[in-house]
Amino acid sequence: MPTESPVNILLVDDKPENLVALEAILGDLEANLVKSTSGEEALRCLLQTDFAVILLDVQMPQMDGFEVATLIRRRPRSQDTPIIFLTAFSSSEQFMFKGYALGAVDYLIKPIAPNVLLSKIAIFIDLFKKTQALRQKTEILQRQTTQLEAINTELQTSEERFRLLSACSPVGVFVTDTRGCCIYTNPRFQAICPEVEGAASDQIWLNSVHPEDAETARSTWAAYLESGQEYAQEFRCHAQDDTTRWASIRSARMVSEQKTFLGHVGTVEDITERKRAEAAKAQVIREQAARQEAETANRMKDDFIAILSHELRTPLNSILGWASLLQSRHLDPRKIDYAISTIERNAQAQKQLIEDILDVSQIVRGKLQLHRQPLDLVAIAQTALETVKPAAVAKRIAVTTNFHDYTRLEVVGDTLRLQQVVWNLLTNAIKFTPEQGRIDVALSVTAEWPKGQRPPKSACQGDSPAPAYALLSVADTGLGIDAGFLPHIFDRFRQADSSITRSQGGLGLGLAIVHHLVEQHQGCVWAESAGLNQGATFTVALPLSPSGAAGLQPPAPPPAEQPHLRQAPHPAPQKALEGMPILIVEDDTDTRDFLTFLLESQGAAVTTAASGEEGLHLIGSMQPAIVLCDISMPDMDGYRLIQTVRTQMPEPQAHIPAIALTAHARLSDRAEALASGFQSHLPKPIDAEVLIRTILQVTGL
Repeated sequence: MPTESPVNILLVDDKPENLVALEAILGDLEANLVKSTSGEEALRCLLQTDFAVILLDVQMPQMDGFEVATLIRRRPRSQDTPIIFLTAFSSSEQFMFKGYALGAVDYLIKPIAPNVLLSKIAIFIDLFKKTQALRQKTEILQRQTTQLEAINTELQTSEERFRLLSACSPVGVFVTDTRGCCIYTNPRFQAICPEVEGAASDQIWLNSVHPEDAETARSTWAAYLESGQEYAQEFRCHAQDDTTRWASIRSARMVSEQKTFLGHVGTVEDITERKRAEAAKAQVIREQAARQEAETANRMKDDFIAILSHELRTPLNSILGWASLLQSRHLDPRKIDYAISTIERNAQAQKQLIEDILDVSQIVRGKLQLHRQPLDLVAIAQTALETVKPAAVAKRIAVTTNFHDYTRLEVVGDTLRLQQVVWNLLTNAIKFTPEQGRIDVALSVTAEWPKGQRPPKSACQGDSPAPAYALLSVADTGLGIDAGFLPHIFDRFRQADSSITRSQGGLGLGLAIVHHLVEQHQGCVWAESAGLNQGATFTVALPLSPSGAAGLQPPAPPPAEQPHLRQAPHPAPQKALEGMPILIVEDDTDTRDFLTFLLESQGAAVTTAASGEEGLHLIGSMQPAIVLCDISMPDMDGYRLIQTVRTQMPEPQAHIPAIALTAHARLSDRAEALASGFQSHLPKPIDAEVLIRTILQVTGL
């Protein structure tokens, strides 16, 4: 059988022009001409390729043609490859005999007649093709002979193998004819499905099925015989010891190679132990799920308590600190205004935290009461926008509104609670939107209940649907919401990332309160976000009252903003920390300002950092006498900062005294702070005298 691909011819000559000449002569042979300019290169070509003939120049530098031929003949794969020597320098018989002695088939003197070379090469190409064809036929005959021997061996042993498999199989086997009547069963089948006295012998395993499963078994088996699809069912069966056991029955059609239907073959397996194990495993999984759910709930509550402690103590630190300084009567009159403003702002923040906690407590106990009356949703939205306007201006956030020129959208509900809903959504948007971001507030009307949203639990089954629904949406360009956390965004005691709470403040209860209040008004609220750093949109749907819309009331004038004065603190008469360089690392601005004023009033030279990364940089570039460091900070907390200082900084920064100032006041928090490398731990709110005394004690002054 001739080969379909072109044969290979190896041309070896150190002169490129000679190779070009040979290529021109042999170009019409439809052969693959492989050119080599040295003996070494020719030998590398022979490693992977078989050649019909080799044209080998005798006179070559480094390794001549005779040496190359010697090496070619040593390889079993190329020892029979025809070699034609080509030379232009010697026609002596001695060289010709040497060439023929090395197995050459010819010895040609240059210049070579093209027709002579072509005729010789053509002979070797034809011989190579015939040899390859003969080799292929031989290989095919050998494979066929081997296959026939294997088939004969298999035929001789197949009967014995089948007998052994059938007798020793741990699975019951049955065979039926084309009508489904049983014609063969193995011993294991007979053990799992014993014969029932008086029952038809051709009903195979159906006779042993438990009476409660018999009807299902017969109907499914009949459907299988009709459809011909693969059968797989599990039933209870009566065993030989009169116990009830579980059996798995599988069956499929038997079809010959000629596509002739021969019957059915099936298996019966005792799966009683597996069923018992599955039942036990299911019980364990239920118990584990219940335990994990309880542990998760406890952990969420513990996390919430820790956050609650932090959020309550942080404003207390500024309130009590500035109150103590006011009582000392050493403040500049302008600084008194700043102190009072700080105390009021932090007291308001603490008041809001306490109100959220009380609201959640009422929600949990079902005691939250609503005072329902007709009200204008447009006016409520305008009032909430004016309330949060100063916070948006402070962060240079652009707030746009689109109320579609509605003069009035009347709903029935509690004015204060709906204001709380809108205020919470706007406050959340401002909190999680970076500076120079954007918030879009829109009001619209829809005639249908929002698709994909479930009716509120508080709605009565007999309530008729509202004629229309008002939609209030608050969209921001803020941090966004991870897709995995989006379904839990309104859950109580659950937060996506505590570091976000640390950087933005709050307990994370606002959205849970919003969800409950909206449902109490027979509405719904949902959140949408493309992912982290992609912003978020919260939408509230509330039923409009049947009376429709009235006039839009103009929004109230914005409250006057109170400027925050920031003056240099007046030093106290007694300067216990005169000239001491102190670094404060604190992400809360009010706490940082209070500590700066307090320590500078005692003569200290204070440097502040608003984050752990910034504090670490300052420690590396300056030499403070002591570091006062908050624990709960975003990105890098106080534990990590002080551990980095102790383990990665050179002397003398590695042994700078450090005091942990934190709202985490448990004994375990104190132990963790000391273990991390702090010399002392002071819980917030900070007492001024205790702080100064501790600084003096830690620094050894």
